[in-house]
Amino acid sequence: MNQQNGFDYLIVGAGFAGSVLAERLARGSGKRVLVVDKRSHIGGNAYDHHDAAGVLVHRYGPHIFHTNSSEVFDYLSQFTTWRNYEHRVLASVDGQLVPMPINLDTINMLYGMKLNSREAEAFLEALAEPRESIRTSEDAVISKIGKELYVKFFRGYTRKQWGIDPSELDAAVAARVPVRTNRDDRYFTDSYQSMPRHGFTRMFENMLDHKNIHLLLQTDYRDIVDVIPFDKMIYTGPVDEFFDCRFGKLPYRSLEFLHETHDLERFQAAAVVNYPNEHAFTRITEFKYLTGQTHPKTSVVYEFPQAAGDPYYPIPRPENAALYGQYQALAKATPDVHFVGRLATYRYYNMDQVVAQALTTYKNMVAAGQQATGSANGANSHSSTKALTAV
Repeated sequence: MNQQNGFDYLIVGAGFAGSVLAERLARGSGKRVLVVDKRSHIGGNAYDHHDAAGVLVHRYGPHIFHTNSSEVFDYLSQFTTWRNYEHRVLASVDGQLVPMPINLDTINMLYGMKLNSREAEAFLEALAEPRESIRTSEDAVISKIGKELYVKFFRGYTRKQWGIDPSELDAAVAARVPVRTNRDDRYFTDSYQSMPRHGFTRMFENMLDHKNIHLLLQTDYRDIVDVIPFDKMIYTGPVDEFFDCRFGKLPYRSLEFLHETHDLERFQAAAVVNYPNEHAFTRITEFKYLTGQTHPKTSVVYEFPQAAGDPYYPIPRPENAALYGQYQALAKATPDVHFVGRLATYRYYNMDQVVAQALTTYKNMVAAGQQATGSANGANSHSSTKALTAV
């Protein structure tokens, strides 16, 4: 498709889903792609930048890359070199900072014991309170480690994070956090655990650096959808908003971030410290642990969960899944629009899962023959030169 005729694809959103598909369509299939984002930057929530002090920070909270998929890791490795990084988290419990997820050292520190792995396993079994059925996050945790540890580590944090009690949340939420009886204090155990050496934004810049990819930032796609011609759309925004919230808004939890810079080399004892029981915030992240940056100052971010604001976490409750099902049916019945990513599919995906979903979507598009070159049509067949020049 030449410039006069417009673009093969309009991609709404410059986060992982949109950027991966833009790269694949442009570099893998020779398509002309327009990527549009409301924000002033690429990278979605993974965007990072140097703050006023010169410290590399993640504007929207910590993003730590980990995956068991060699395909995802190899794909992203085309656009970045990596810094080996294994994430570690401490939790403030009973006046101590102890490893999280719960492991052998956590148990021994909390209870003043010197258990070995076998003894710790027996200790947790004695604390556990089996449930006939595991329906909620409370059931899932108490059945594994009992009510005492549930209260110390999970109940308060979950109430802050989700705004509701764990007894009202799907069991899958608690399943994301393991409990160990060895001394492994890594938060993740994936085969690949690394951080982009020069940051996520640089990786996205490399991904989108192609003559067939055009960016339009600080733009709502609805403002240009009838002005700039295109054949098909890839939509990575909130699925309910695409359909004008026809069935009502899908519930999300949001976050408020308080960034601070301190005239110190180090602010805290680990990259992330969780506060399950005290304070209104859930955790503090110190970015230099993640990035490996050497700097005389350090920057941190406090996270305050809230109900209003940008959508971050779909709330996993049966009624919300049912509501999404109505939008999902509409999405499947919408021709020439692909719905990809966290918001478009109302799922809590890690970064690698979004990349995997985008790569699979591209493969399916190729298999379905949707890469045939065509020309823009319908209401999008006329576009002003000014609009195209702005891209």
